[in-house]
Amino acid sequence: MSRQPDNTSHYVRRVVLPSGKTIEVVYFGAADATPSRPAAEPAEDLHMCGTCDSELVYPVDWEEVGETHWEVTLRCPNCEWNGSGVFEQDVVERFDEELDRGTETLVRDLKRMMQANMEDEIERFVSALQAGHIVPDDF
Repeated sequence: MSRQPDNTSHYVRRVVLPSGKTIEVVYFGAADATPSRPAAEPAEDLHMCGTCDSELVYPVDWEEVGETHWEVTLRCPNCEWNGSGVFEQDVVERFDEELDRGTETLVRDLKRMMQANMEDEIERFVSALQAGHIVPDDF
């Protein structure tokens, strides 16, 4: 059995995705080939709209484009601005943390609204029962 010469090298990099999941990416290529670093956008808070100063900018799409960079497509729901850029890992991680905080706030508000709606529904049901508007034939 003939052995093929090992003329390829690889390196492994652990990547924390914006969703919080961690994966290991194996890069294969020539020994001297390392991914070129794309030009990165200046560090900024990606959740802030540069057009209207809204804090509601969210990602439409993102994709890894190098060892430590992500291409992120963004949208502002306030002024309908759309744009994309290449950002360093730490900027994207800060953005992901801000998205997580926003999600937590939305979930907390949703739970409060559900509780308030349920309390209101129960009060109306009890009032209807007490007033005789609900009878056994309704069930």
